[in-house]
Amino acid sequence: MWSANQTKLKEFILNGLSNNEDIKPLLFAFFFIVYALTLFGNITIIMLVWSNSSLHKPMYFFLGNLSFVEIGYTSSTVPKMLSGFLSKTNSISFRGCFVQLFFFFIFGIVDCFLLTVMGYDRYLAICQPLHYHMLMCKRVCFRLVSICWAIGFFSTVVPIILVSQQPFCDNKINHFLCDTGPLLALSCVSNFTTQMTILVLTSLVLIVPFCFICVSYVFITRTILKIPSASGRYKAFSTCASHISVVTMFFGCAIYIYVRPTGNHPFLQDKLMAVFYNVLTPLFNPIIYTLRNKEFIKAVKKNHEVLIQWKVWYSG
Repeated sequence: MWSANQTKLKEFILNGLSNNEDIKPLLFAFFFIVYALTLFGNITIIMLVWSNSSLHKPMYFFLGNLSFVEIGYTSSTVPKMLSGFLSKTNSISFRGCFVQLFFFFIFGIVDCFLLTVMGYDRYLAICQPLHYHMLMCKRVCFRLVSICWAIGFFSTVVPIILVSQQPFCDNKINHFLCDTGPLLALSCVSNFTTQMTILVLTSLVLIVPFCFICVSYVFITRTILKIPSASGRYKAFSTCASHISVVTMFFGCAIYIYVRPTGNHPFLQDKLMAVFYNVLTPLFNPIIYTLRNKEFIKAVKKNHEVLIQWKVWYSG
């Protein structure tokens, strides 16, 4: 992977979101709070799903896995971004850059396919309710999650190898993270095969899951519209609303960034889009999935009552 003509390049310089020294402390404070809330929200979901038997269902099993992936996804970039706000030279080693790219890609791809599996879960729950528990048993759930991780790993290896073998003429990355686009922009030569291979791979891992989700919701919508009562239709739609919101935010931004021809694109706009789908979306997910979910609210109240009882017992 590490070709001989690249051993002289020891590190990259990340330009970050802003070069204005006066605004960096404000950016650090904002993104630190966002990151802390993201960790708190997603860890809370994982703990609630694990500790409450009422949430031991396929939908919440996938949601717990999604929260774990979101923690890894945002943690692959945000800590380095935060340290960049506090240092004058925001450098990252050559190997460190590709390690970051590896985790950024693998968590991002697993995120895509977990959202797809969650869409399939909603399809079975609404369109095949009589066979749901048989088709989505615990063994199937574990297999689906394992497949997501396997696809994420094997889809990540090829872009990492191709980009790392490029001859780089500059080490200043115009981004706050190591990504394929900014890295290829530093290459001394324009390798059409590498660019097209990465474009095809990233397009497949985004477009195919997104199309699968869209098809699932076509069947879901048709089934819901056949429900005679308005309250029944509302209840069915409400179980899908959270998932649709997350899919729209994540896939919308990711497709805009990665499913487009190579060329000169405004880096500031790309940075802002990256902030949205890599930093803000993992924060919104716990809020979107739990805010109107009665089972989650009930589980939170139950845990709160247990904590109060434990505190009273300990004090006594």
